[in-house]
Amino acid sequence: MHLTRRSVFGLTAGLFAGGIAPGAHAQVPNWPQRGVKFVLPLGPGAGVDIGARLFAERLATRWGKPVVVENRPGGDGMVAINAVISANDDHTLLFTPTSSFIAHPYVHEKVPYDPKDLIPIVRVSNTLVVVAVPATGAATLKELIEQVKAQPGKLNWASTTAGNELVVQAFLKNSGLDMARVPYRDNVQALNDLAEGRIHAYVAAYAITRPQVEGKRVKLLAITNKQRASSAPEVATVHELGYAGLAFDGLIGLFGTRVVPDDVREKISTDVRQIATEPLIVERLTQTGQVVSPGTAAEFAAEIEEQRAHFAGVAKTLGIKAAQ
Repeated sequence: MHLTRRSVFGLTAGLFAGGIAPGAHAQVPNWPQRGVKFVLPLGPGAGVDIGARLFAERLATRWGKPVVVENRPGGDGMVAINAVISANDDHTLLFTPTSSFIAHPYVHEKVPYDPKDLIPIVRVSNTLVVVAVPATGAATLKELIEQVKAQPGKLNWASTTAGNELVVQAFLKNSGLDMARVPYRDNVQALNDLAEGRIHAYVAAYAITRPQVEGKRVKLLAITNKQRASSAPEVATVHELGYAGLAFDGLIGLFGTRVVPDDVREKISTDVRQIATEPLIVERLTQTGQVVSPGTAAEFAAEIEEQRAHFAGVAKTLGIKAAQ
């Protein structure tokens, strides 16, 4: 199951249905009454984890209640998602990249949760996703594609997230390119193999590749995000290079379930967006390979709907039917 355009827009409109309209002066809700929990689908040390802990610390000060981060990796993000949905608690929220669930209907025969149970609250940032090659590899993305054309089936690529994999597979099919995919579960192993030249291209978060990029063993050919990043200003986007089929933005934000009242969602969104403008927060998130891009629930939900539509097209190209 996945959200339709009507259900998403109805959902975002409903965020203000309880009298909390944009610009209205509503009474601040008496929330939180106890500690708040951010559940993450990734382990400690990931860029999302670092960001969640930064916000948790600042929000705890603002709210006067503890805000804890609970890492629940596994199950392609489903462990964390199910933990939040089953908690059914307005003090338990999901802090996640949309890549943790956006491709679920196309990579799993069954999705054990209803996407409509995850309500977008606030967009926090965008993870930078890059196309990386060994230091001795192709000098440009165009050159890499030309090499693949000249040697069908001889070059390979890797990615460790389902969303990125589907996007690359659809791009290769649409472009008539034959490039073998090497499956990895471990980001570190994939990066080491890239640096050694055992794989020829790696589509991954910039934060993952950064150590080897700085060590001059790996280089970046493109960013799949819509805009260039201040942390890698010399790297062009796939849109700029003419390969929009490779575009994918790593959206990160907070989600709640239906039990979170409208006015509480608005309070969380307002507080998070204010904290996201603090220079220290911007600096730290930029260092983890993210672009700080705070956005309202409506803005976040609209971008998620764009991604869903994009993945529907990707799935159609690959002949994949969405799980029911």
